[in-house]
Amino acid sequence: MSTNQYLLHETASGYALFQQYESEVIAQDTEQAQEAISSYENFSKMMKMVAFERFTTAESALEQCNAVASGIPTELLINFLELNLPKAKKKSTYELGVMDASIGKALKENNFSVNHGQHIKELLRGCLMHFPRFAKDLNETDLEKARCGLAHCYSREKMQFDPNRQDKPILNVSAILDGLDKNINTFAMRVKEWYAWHFPELTKIVNDNITYCKIARVVRIKDAFDFEGRKAELAEACGSEEVAEEVIKALKTSMGQDIVEMDMANIDNFASQVIALAQMRQAHGEYLKQKMDIVAPNLGALIGETVGARLISHAGSLTNLAKYPASTVQILGAEKALFRALKTKGNTPKYGLLYNSSFIGRAQQKNKGRISRYLANKCSIASRVDCFSTFSTKTYGEKMRDQVEDRLSFLTDGKAPRKNLDVMQEAEAAVSEEKKLQAKANKSNKSKKRKMEAEDVIEAEKEEPAKKKKKKEKKTEEVAAPVVEEAAAPVDAEKKKKKKKSKKEE
Repeated sequence: MSTNQYLLHETASGYALFQQYESEVIAQDTEQAQEAISSYENFSKMMKMVAFERFTTAESALEQCNAVASGIPTELLINFLELNLPKAKKKSTYELGVMDASIGKALKENNFSVNHGQHIKELLRGCLMHFPRFAKDLNETDLEKARCGLAHCYSREKMQFDPNRQDKPILNVSAILDGLDKNINTFAMRVKEWYAWHFPELTKIVNDNITYCKIARVVRIKDAFDFEGRKAELAEACGSEEVAEEVIKALKTSMGQDIVEMDMANIDNFASQVIALAQMRQAHGEYLKQKMDIVAPNLGALIGETVGARLISHAGSLTNLAKYPASTVQILGAEKALFRALKTKGNTPKYGLLYNSSFIGRAQQKNKGRISRYLANKCSIASRVDCFSTFSTKTYGEKMRDQVEDRLSFLTDGKAPRKNLDVMQEAEAAVSEEKKLQAKANKSNKSKKRKMEAEDVIEAEKEEPAKKKKKKEKKTEEVAAPVVEEAAAPVDAEKKKKKKKSKKEE
């Protein structure tokens, strides 16, 4: 009983089915396969194209490409194989070689004899290399255009339905916020160093960089400051009247050196840049909070928007973060310290980006490692809920945040926390209630829309008779207009004759 070897080759133009010429097994060795497929003359002696099913439209090609990429055989592919492969009634058997193991597994479920080894891949590489010579009805330019067009359509659709597309703004905003913080600190430090030569006492009174820059822009040169006229403006810049009084008292007894207007103009420019950057940072922070409420509400509720965004940014996406175990989440951002500790056989780091969380800061030094491990566990659970849940809610994150608070009190006071099972059951019950309320709200909104549509239809029906009356009146006016003109024409003619006679008599 002979075995026929067939190869399924997927192209941008259609499905091609190749058959092996020779009966012995070819290309079991990689080097032999590469020598065999190097030229079309050698390869054409081994393989021949049995059938070719061409795609009719670009939409059909994209549909078949998506199905093959997902490992799902379409009806077109199954019909093509059933039509061109040997029938089961015949004594001869066959093996269908495919490139992808997932599509091969799916074809096996449809009663096809499939194999996919390294030698099959080498033979399919030869089919791809010499396909324009086998498909004589298609030239190289048509194949190139089909490949380019299908690649663009496939990439565009994948980008459109990318599950991580909501993560990209979070990554960008997180990087922007880090850059803004760095620039604000650098510029504010220069403003403080520069203006401190003129007004050194202000540094001890005001610690906030933005407030310092606002006061510097209001006070400017201290000898020319109007204490009575600009006191309200100074209080607004300071944020309180008490601080403004301290600044005025320090101004009167300041030991700083004098500066000229040119220096003050540069200081004012730098201070205005710091204030503008601070406003930009505030706007981006609000945007990040709104975006985290959409993408990762539970992670933001648990650990905060800034730290949660940094975790997502460091992992690359929310999906990647959800795939990480809790031990990896715990040391994200401390990779250098981890590898240095492994190399020197020292103590490994206890936390990375999680150090910026308020939970780590409030914990005692001996308990920082324990609370960071517990917090990383909850962050891993929250990211998985956000990534794979179809219902958006903050309930799980809020409940897990309460658990972390209970663990902090347990480590400090010894108060036993609640069991995780009880907390999760309570959260599940709260989420189910939220789903019911949302379903009721959706129903009420639908009923309101239907009522509005019905009212619009009724109003339109009421307005139709009035419109018809107006149209009839217009028609009657249009019909009556020429009649009136004809009736008025002889009267006008008589008037003209009388005028001509009167002129002649004159």
